Amino acid sequence: MDQQQALPAENTKTLSIKDLDIKSLMGQAPTEANISHDLPMRKWLYSWLLDPTIPGNHQKGIDKWIGLLIVANLFTLVFEHVPGIYDPNREWFHYFDIFSIGIFTVEYLVRLYLAPEDAEFKARKNARLAYVSSPFAIIDFLAVAPFYLQAFLPIDLRVLRALRLLRILKLFRIVVPAYQEFAAKNQGRTFRQKIHALIFVSDYGGKLQELFENFIAVWVLISVLAVILESVHSISYLLNVEFVIIDAVAVAIFTIEYCMRMYSCVEEPGFKGALAGRWRQAKSPSTVIDLLAILPFFLEVFLHHLLDLRFLRVFRLTRLLKLTRGNDATATLGKVIAREWPVIAAAAFIMLLLVVLTASLGYLFEYEAQPDKFENIPTSIYWAVITLASVGYGDISPVTTAGRVMTIVLAFIGIGIFAIPAALLSSAFSDELHKEREELKNNLYNILKDGVIDPDEVVIIRREALRLHLNEAEISALIKLIEHELEKESKLQSLPINTIAEKPELAVEHYKSLLSQIRQLAMLTDPAAFDAVAVGKDRLSATEVALWRQIKG
Repeated sequence: MDQQQALPAENTKTLSIKDLDIKSLMGQAPTEANISHDLPMRKWLYSWLLDPTIPGNHQKGIDKWIGLLIVANLFTLVFEHVPGIYDPNREWFHYFDIFSIGIFTVEYLVRLYLAPEDAEFKARKNARLAYVSSPFAIIDFLAVAPFYLQAFLPIDLRVLRALRLLRILKLFRIVVPAYQEFAAKNQGRTFRQKIHALIFVSDYGGKLQELFENFIAVWVLISVLAVILESVHSISYLLNVEFVIIDAVAVAIFTIEYCMRMYSCVEEPGFKGALAGRWRQAKSPSTVIDLLAILPFFLEVFLHHLLDLRFLRVFRLTRLLKLTRGNDATATLGKVIAREWPVIAAAAFIMLLLVVLTASLGYLFEYEAQPDKFENIPTSIYWAVITLASVGYGDISPVTTAGRVMTIVLAFIGIGIFAIPAALLSSAFSDELHKEREELKNNLYNILKDGVIDPDEVVIIRREALRLHLNEAEISALIKLIEHELEKESKLQSLPINTIAEKPELAVEHYKSLLSQIRQLAMLTDPAAFDAVAVGKDRLSATEVALWRQIKG
């Protein structure tokens, strides 16, 4: 459903609203493939298992699970070199290896059997021989061959484990087609433009850009998990070397990504200029997060002989913030905070005053009774925040009558005062989502009002539906609502104004239609430019301007 997703065959032409299929519009594959049972057995199996051109079959699922099994084998190879993990679980490692070999062998044999149905090999004189000699088939064979060779040849176990690394090459079955698509999209473009297409979301990225983002996300999770597990001494003792290697590899990957982003950012609109553009990119929140993800490593490497910087290791957890890049929920929250900041700041100021007042009174009432706990006002601030936030750890509590009465009163006050920011954010977040969905409705209205949808408009609908987390039923209901409004508008436009005025029902509907058009105009028009013409050039009266501002909200 993303912007780069290829459109299904039925959406590559202009569609009429009457012929519109919501599943096709949303880019959803059929729940079950339309494969005839009358096909020959081999053709039927290929259609269900391996044909990438039939939506709804098992081809994508098979590739997904094979890919996960390959990654699991990689982790298995790593843990086999840790005696503390491998020795007590030797049998389980062996069973998993046999299971993996069984799956990979079945996959190889199935592909060999169905090769005559594959479009790449069916035109060859001997399709199966052509498949066996193809690069992917050689990789598949090398993934299982070492296991069977050990039955006939005296292969050292360490050599066998090394040869099992060849299974990683099976991932090329996913990467190579994505690279070929990427190369075709970027033919004739400069190297920097290609790097930009790989790093930033654009029409030139395709599947490879999506794979790159997933690769970075996986390494973020791996590195953060390693940091967390490193704090467990029993695990850190066993995997100390592995944690160091993982951190070094993660830093290398994130550093390369950071450099690629800074190098290619000048291709982004708004970041033009060799120095000014890159400086703006470096100051952006997402790029600052990228820098924080790698900075502790380099500071510790180059300055460890001057300062004890081991405390910086905890900042490696900021890598988790890299996952917020491009996240729509995070972007929406940022808009909400920016819009409601004056109110939030006022609430925060009141909370600060209340905390200081509470801490001062707590110190006044409790100092003589508990000088060790209410030593001074700064120390009392901790107790004040805990009390007002209704957390109540109990490590510091008043013992005097005045202190306890004050605590009761402040606890009730704190429930309301501390709830203000949460209520503001919740209400504003809901309003922002409602506003964005109204914008989508207006966009759909403009798209559908001509009665047809072209491929570019299909891409817009899919992108907006994905951004606003709208499902198939919500989009369908929205389209039906717009169709109903268009029908009413069409009927009203065909009637003269005096006929509409004679019937209150028609007059109300006509009035609602006009209001809807004014609101759409308000959302699509630059407010400053409109006011400059309407007010500055006296094109509208004061009453008309006030009515305009009231309607647009």
